[in-house]
Amino acid sequence: MEYPAFFDAVPGIRLRDPLAAFLGAAEDGLVDYGYLDAVKLAGHSCPTVAAAYWMTVRALRALYPGQTPERGGVRVSFADPLDAGVVGVTAAVVTLLTGAAGAGGFKGLAGNFVRRDLLAFGAELPLEIRYTRVDGGGQVDVGADLRQVPADPDTFPLLQRCLAGQADTAEQMRFGELWQDRVRRILLEHGEDERVFVVR
Repeated sequence: MEYPAFFDAVPGIRLRDPLAAFLGAAEDGLVDYGYLDAVKLAGHSCPTVAAAYWMTVRALRALYPGQTPERGGVRVSFADPLDAGVVGVTAAVVTLLTGAAGAGGFKGLAGNFVRRDLLAFGAELPLEIRYTRVDGGGQVDVGADLRQVPADPDTFPLLQRCLAGQADTAEQMRFGELWQDRVRRILLEHGEDERVFVVR
């Protein structure tokens, strides 16, 4: 698979998944995730996927300072309902990293490793998403304001030409380059910018 080089420059995160350890899927349950994993899950790279990935990485770092975050040990609540906007896409990426799932998630083994009902929507929150440690170790609210990282002015005219079937090969390639350049800027130039990613 060939993909933009900046994907590999986006910081990854190492998690410990007790279920993976128990079932022998990963030594000590340690699993490494990167931005490319989120892209493969979603089937594409866009500002929404990028923000979902990075909000979750930032949240897990804040919840487990100096520790390896526990996958399956976090409950996640969204301010918006599941069918609003891009919430479903965001939730899929959040589930990938946290293991938190809705009613259809893993039911556990003899009451252990339960993942279902750790994901909720339509909650009253100050920001977009709240991550809460199941063990009572704290919670963090996170939001992203991607308007602070505007697209190149040529992006949307090219998008319209591509969607209308009017763009030639060069224009289609240029659109993709501009689209991914915004994703790159969001993650690599503004990943720690508190105007873009708010963590409380």
